[in-house]
Amino acid sequence: MKSPNRFSRADRAVWAALMLAGGVIFSGCGMPGAPQPPSLNLPDRVTDLSAERNGNQVSLTWTMPKKNTDNLLLKGDVQARICRKESAAGACVTAATEQFAPGADATFTDMVPPALASGEPRTLTYFVELQNRKGRSAGLSNDASVLAGQAPAAVAGLAAVMTRDGVLLHWSPDTQGMAIIRLERKLLMPTQTSQAKQQGPLASPSEPAEQTLFVRTGLSQGRALDKDIRFGESYEYRAQRVARVTVGGRELELDGPLSAPVRIDAAQLFPPGVPNGLAAVATAAENGVPPSIDLSWIPDTDTDLAGYIVYRREGDGPWERISPAAPVVGPGFHDSNVQPGRTYHYAVSAVDEEGHESARSAEAQETVPQP
Repeated sequence: MKSPNRFSRADRAVWAALMLAGGVIFSGCGMPGAPQPPSLNLPDRVTDLSAERNGNQVSLTWTMPKKNTDNLLLKGDVQARICRKESAAGACVTAATEQFAPGADATFTDMVPPALASGEPRTLTYFVELQNRKGRSAGLSNDASVLAGQAPAAVAGLAAVMTRDGVLLHWSPDTQGMAIIRLERKLLMPTQTSQAKQQGPLASPSEPAEQTLFVRTGLSQGRALDKDIRFGESYEYRAQRVARVTVGGRELELDGPLSAPVRIDAAQLFPPGVPNGLAAVATAAENGVPPSIDLSWIPDTDTDLAGYIVYRREGDGPWERISPAAPVVGPGFHDSNVQPGRTYHYAVSAVDEEGHESARSAEAQETVPQP
C-alpha cells in the first residue's frame, strides 16, 4: 500500500499538468499577465523633409511628429540632428543639432561649407534624425537632395525700363556660357483704378501678387520683355541665374543668389499703335439719299484702346477732325458730309484711355461720283 506522502512519477506529472492549467485559468480571472517591455520613447521619423539651395545656403523644412513609435504623445522639445551625405555609401555628416517642439513646422538653414560650394555640380543629400534623451532614434528621415558645387554668379546690373509693349528688363550678360535666368515679379500695392476694373460680371481676373518667369539666355543676351503687366500698377523685380543638372535620372537646380530688387511704375506713357489698312468707298446720291464715303481699317489690338479719331482734308488744305468729340469705338466711319465730284483725303489715329493719341495712319482718298 502506497504511503499518502509518496507519489509515483505518473502522479507527479498529472499534478504538474493540473497546476499549469490552474495557472492559466487564474491569470485569466484578473491575475496580472506577462510584463510588457518599457517604451524607448523614440520619436517617429520625419517623412516630409524638403531642401532648397539658394546661393551658398540650403533651406530645410519639415514637420515634427507629435507621437513616438509607441503612438504616445511626445512631451517637451525633441532633439533633431541635421546631417548631409555626399554619396550614397558615405557617412551622414552632422551639420547641426537643434531642438524643436512636437508638431512644429521646423526650418533650418545650412551654410554650405567651402568644399561643397566649389567644383562641378554633384548631389548633396540631407536627412533629419530625431533622437530621444539617450541619443537613440527610429532612423533617418526621408532624403532631400540639392546640388553641391559652384553656384552660378549673381545677376548684375538689373534694370527695368517702361516701353509701350511692357517692361523691358536688362542685365549684364552671362560670360560663363548658357544659363537660365529666373525673374521674380512682385505686384506692389494695387491701384484703386485696377481694383475698380475688377468689379462686375465682365471684370478681368485679379492679378497674382507674385509670378516667376524663366528666360533662356546666351553669352550676348541680357534682356527680357515682360508683356504680362497692367498699366497703372507698380512692380518689383529680382533675378537669379539657375543651372539645371540631371543626376541619376533626377533634374536638380543650382540657384545663384538673388539680385537686388528694382522697382518700376508701369505708367502708360505711350500712345497706341498707328491704325493701318485704311480704305475709303464712295456711294453716289440715289433716290433722295445723299452721297457718302464709308471708311474702314484694321482694328487696333492695344488693351487700353479707347477708340479712334477720323481726319479729312481736300486738296492741299489742312486736316480737320470730322469724328465726334468722343472717340469712334469701332474700326469704321460713315462720312455723309460730302459733295459729288469732289475728292477727299482721310486719315485715322488711335487714342487710349489716358488720352494719348497715335500718329495718323497712311492716307486714303476717294472721289464722290456724280449722280
